[in-house]
Amino acid sequence: MFVRICSAAILASVLVSGSAQAQVKGQAQAQLQPMPLRSLFRVPDPRGEFVRLCAPHMVGRWAHPETVCGCLHDYAAATVEDTDLREALLRGISETGVPTIETDWVPPSKQSEIGPTFTKIAKPTLQCMFEPSTDQ
Repeated sequence: MFVRICSAAILASVLVSGSAQAQVKGQAQAQLQPMPLRSLFRVPDPRGEFVRLCAPHMVGRWAHPETVCGCLHDYAAATVEDTDLREALLRGISETGVPTIETDWVPPSKQSEIGPTFTKIAKPTLQCMFEPSTDQ
């Protein structure tokens, strides 16, 4: 966040100094289009990033890889309450294209929950892969 604020400040000072120089010199051709400040602070979409990483693993397996990846993300995010297990599951899917959790991705105290996590997401995962909704 600090880097974004500094970048925005630098960009703003460049824009201001550039327009001030253009006004001083009377050159209307150097006018810059104002950039919405909101776009500088846009937080990346975690679901979109997940689908971007996951889809290449699904190409050739499924007719609609983005839909399958989006569905897997939505079910994992909604079904797995524990943050560590959810992040590990999403990492496994995005890196391999199938639900995977490596034991070293979760704290030792939660490794016994890997099996129950897979049981919890088994049916939704099969639905995503074999009955995907293509209207998403």
